Amino acid sequence: MGSSLIKLISIFFILITIFTSQAASQSDECESEKNSSCNNKSGALSLKLIAIASILVTSMIGVCLPLFSRSIPALSPDRNIFIIVKAFASGIILATGFMHVLPDSFDMLWSPCLTENPWHKFPFTGFVAMLSAIFTLMVDSISTSLYTNKNKAEIIPEGQVADEAAVTTTQGHFHGHHHGPKIGTEGSQLLRYRVVAMVLELGIVVHSVVIGLSMGASNNTCTIKPLVAALCFHQMFEGMGLGGCILQAEYKFLKKALMVFFFSVTTPFGIALGIALSKTYKENSPTSLITVGLLNASSAGLLIYMALVDLLSADFLGPKLQGSIKLQIKSYVAVLLGAGGMSLMAKWA
Repeated sequence: MGSSLIKLISIFFILITIFTSQAASQSDECESEKNSSCNNKSGALSLKLIAIASILVTSMIGVCLPLFSRSIPALSPDRNIFIIVKAFASGIILATGFMHVLPDSFDMLWSPCLTENPWHKFPFTGFVAMLSAIFTLMVDSISTSLYTNKNKAEIIPEGQVADEAAVTTTQGHFHGHHHGPKIGTEGSQLLRYRVVAMVLELGIVVHSVVIGLSMGASNNTCTIKPLVAALCFHQMFEGMGLGGCILQAEYKFLKKALMVFFFSVTTPFGIALGIALSKTYKENSPTSLITVGLLNASSAGLLIYMALVDLLSADFLGPKLQGSIKLQIKSYVAVLLGAGGMSLMAKWA
């Protein structure tokens, strides 16, 4: 399943390059304003190069922090602090969908640069976001079913296989058989964590490339300066949410490394792609607006579904939080802080 995710991400990179190239070649209409005092090509390029380096570093720090938490007992996945930090990161992912990606899609698909019919006569953003959420549910459900059927021998976290074998050998068949249902339950939960991590990674990759592309194609230094700081904050905490999911999925080192790599490089890749196309790419051309607007809508639907269903709902309705009202309140405060902080960032990004 990890290789399938890598193939999907690779295909997405190819498609986004093709679509943006087409957008560049059809960008004579609805020219963007070029005489702004903030338009400074050389200054913007310097800021973009700084953005590539800083976003790459903060993305890696954010996604890697949870992965190294096993060496810190207080941050292990079964501790309360991990649940609270994950709730904070989930709030950030939820706000990303509602406050950043979805409004951008509405703005693009309702732009005066697009024809009245059909773009101004039907809410394509809401429609595509809804379809994206339903499609994500379908992928979530079918992937879990297929993965379960493929692994009927039950998935056991790494390291536990050896422990179970030792228990069976030293304490007899009955004792090993007695723990069978417990392993099955843990295996089923592990399966869910793996599906969630992969689908969430795919959604984040889509909107990260789009965000980077918009920055890379812009020569407006007044826009780019606050955007660099906002994206560093955004990527770090969004990475913490994804990193927590990767940690719970109990992947082997290679899969973890690949998922960290793809998350870390997608926004810098988008910025580099935008720089490469900046001479011909016009963010206000109809093709660009439609392509990026639809991608944003689909990404928003996926992120909102993942944040509400697979992250927040799964945790808040799970036994850990249901067993402690105090922990629930702390987690709700963390969600509101994460969502509130990311909503505030919408002023600049």
